[in-house]
Amino acid sequence: MKKTFFLLIISLFALQSCKINSEVVYHQDASSTAITDIDIKDFVKEMKAMTPDSLKNKEFGDLDKLPSTWTSFYDLEKQQGKLKTKDPDSLRLMKKMFLKSTKENNEPTSFALKLDHFNQSDYKQLNAYTQQEKLPLDQNIYNSWDGKTLTIDTDNFNIKSIEDAMSKNSPAGGSESEGSTKGMLMMFLKQVGTTLKFDGKIKSITGKHDWLKQIDDHSVKIEYDLESLYEKQKKLTNKDKKIVIVTE
Repeated sequence: MKKTFFLLIISLFALQSCKINSEVVYHQDASSTAITDIDIKDFVKEMKAMTPDSLKNKEFGDLDKLPSTWTSFYDLEKQQGKLKTKDPDSLRLMKKMFLKSTKENNEPTSFALKLDHFNQSDYKQLNAYTQQEKLPLDQNIYNSWDGKTLTIDTDNFNIKSIEDAMSKNSPAGGSESEGSTKGMLMMFLKQVGTTLKFDGKIKSITGKHDWLKQIDDHSVKIEYDLESLYEKQKKLTNKDKKIVIVTE
């Protein structure tokens, strides 16, 4: 199931411009819930138009099996008889990681990946887990959150996890050069945004970055500028290394 999901992402990059939106909700118990949503409505339409009728059931059969409600990675692999790991930490994480698809007229229109109420220990373990299983996760999930204060490392304003997932799960099996992967992303990835939301009201924000803006009393928005990310000659006006958000 995960393989189908990742290959779908790669195909999406290859066919059209893509928008990826993420949301991280910071809870007052020092945990956070992160959701990454990928719109594939146009992708499915284009793929079906290009696929001969005789191959459609074969090519798109797995898509129809994807869950329409949040289903954990653990349950997905167990249902398919593909649960191989016995490592307790990996199993614990898989039970807190979820996949969901939405459909219109019985066709998938979007996919979402969720990390449910992860704490700092979970994220540390996740970092090790993703060394093997490349997941297109927002790097900002690794910022430090203690239930009241979020310390953002702006080095996390990147799309490295998307690059890694794209490279590993491509037909070439990860043999592409770094420049090739980044070049493809510059061509096809048109918008990447991340909203950071807080259960408590924002009290203060220290530090500035061109890509981060406060949008209301409980939220800030990060809009990635891919030209600035990849073309070093494009300078940022505000680029503080650390941004600290304190909540009430």
